[in-house]
Amino acid sequence: MIQQTLVLVKPDGVKRGLIGEIISRFEKRGLKIVGIKMVQVDPDFSKKHYSAHVAKSFYKNLEKFITSGPVVAMAIEGIDAVEVVRKIVGSTEPKSAPVGTIRGDFAHVSLNYADSKGKSAENLIHASGNKEEAEQEVSLWFSIDELHSYKLSYEDHVM
Repeated sequence: MIQQTLVLVKPDGVKRGLIGEIISRFEKRGLKIVGIKMVQVDPDFSKKHYSAHVAKSFYKNLEKFITSGPVVAMAIEGIDAVEVVRKIVGSTEPKSAPVGTIRGDFAHVSLNYADSKGKSAENLIHASGNKEEAEQEVSLWFSIDELHSYKLSYEDHVM
């Protein structure tokens, strides 16, 4: 099933110069970037994106983190894209993410450590959690005019 999903390179990934490395992980896997832009998230937009977390105790630190610098937003498309992207990204807690995933290769901080410092865990990347969330998030971050349709060379062989 062809799906679209949202991926954000968070401010720590941008500041560490990992944008290209992160993009290449998805492209090497055969996923297609159908929308991409750099955005400075403001508190109002943060509340829209993280609406499920606004009332939670960790939200204040999350908002402070996501608004601390630019974010690279991508709409990524492919077969079972939501699940495949989540595997490439690794678990939300960097210290638990397997080596070979983006978080496992480039981050290591535990959620407990971040909490003890009164900050959000810098885990480099956001990826939609499920198909419904992906549809909502892609439409929040991208207008229809910002999403593009094209064929990758390999698509003639698998689709």
